[in-house]
Amino acid sequence: MRRLALLLLLMLPAVTTLPAATGETVILLHGLGRTRWSFWRMEQALRRDGYHVVNLTYPSRQKSIGDLARDHLAPLIAAQAAATRLHFVTHSLGGILLRCYLRDHPIPNLGRVVMLAPPNDGSALADALKPTWLYRTINGPAGQQLGTDGLPRALGPWPGGPGTLGVIAGDVSLNPLFSATLTGPNDGKVTVASARLEGMADFLVVPHSHTWLGWRRPVIEQVRIFLRDGKFARPKPEAGKQTARE
Repeated sequence: MRRLALLLLLMLPAVTTLPAATGETVILLHGLGRTRWSFWRMEQALRRDGYHVVNLTYPSRQKSIGDLARDHLAPLIAAQAAATRLHFVTHSLGGILLRCYLRDHPIPNLGRVVMLAPPNDGSALADALKPTWLYRTINGPAGQQLGTDGLPRALGPWPGGPGTLGVIAGDVSLNPLFSATLTGPNDGKVTVASARLEGMADFLVVPHSHTWLGWRRPVIEQVRIFLRDGKFARPKPEAGKQTARE
């Protein structure tokens, strides 16, 4: 019986365990038009790792990116000044919001940052849609700033220091209409190429779409690993299967 129990235990899949973080905070910044609930699963995973997690909704469609950084992100960061390390996980617009803040305000206790599907080089989709009344109405001032001639390119290279930034991009689209306006692999809203940013420490492409990228368990696992190690995991491909790739 004991041998059978031991054999069954050996057959179970290995579980990745991460050490608890002491005195470390993670701020989660959702994307345009989303709320804190889009990061709910990420929040729970990071709390289990021992991080203090700040996951709040900000009015992403009501103000410009600069005003959002000043009025909503700055107070969050100031409140975490005593944290030993301050990490960030962002989705889409959230990454541009953080870059905007860091351009003028260094964070002394900055830890590691993972950006999910950020339009770091601007969004060609925003170029196509921002002249329309519907896009302006739904996405507000911040949406108007996300084009390839807008704020993201003007922010320059990553200002957070070497080894601090990891970027995850998706290459599966569930919206063929939007993807028709984009060139190259994309997640339905952001191209893989435009997610890249000069100065990033690591870059990973995963087979998922834009909207729920932060909800996918493999993505959450990669975020946890980067916050711990400063790099993403590179699993060995199984025969006949394709895994997340660089």
